[in-house]
Amino acid sequence: MPSSTACQIVREDRQSSLPDMERDRSGCGSANDDPEPSRSALERNVRICDCMIDIAAALFNVSGRELRQPGRTCTSVARVRQIAMYVTHVVMGMTMSEVGRGFGRDRTTVLHACHLIEDMRDDADFDALVVTTEKVARAALRGMERI
Repeated sequence: MPSSTACQIVREDRQSSLPDMERDRSGCGSANDDPEPSRSALERNVRICDCMIDIAAALFNVSGRELRQPGRTCTSVARVRQIAMYVTHVVMGMTMSEVGRGFGRDRTTVLHACHLIEDMRDDADFDALVVTTEKVARAALRGMERI
């Protein structure tokens, strides 16, 4: 599991880039776009996603640095990230756009991850991994869910 100092550095780094994330509204302004969140909501979402990345890193014995890495990664790391994004969306009730911002990914990447994980849950062993991840996330992030 990453050290708390390393996590703090990453969190500060990501929070310092929040104004850029606020301005970067890639996409067309369609009716499906989320309203522009406040800075405090963005910071909360980034904290939740950072915590979920740390949880997934610990559960699946994958480096948090690899999970936070921009761009493509090997399949095993990408799968863990997809599970983390799925659980963040389902358990925390965050929109796919919010999850995407928190993970440094696009909304459509989160959509793809959620569809993929849903399809893979037909396998009982894989479903058990996702259920365990959901339980740990609920316990660790209790009180941070959307009301």
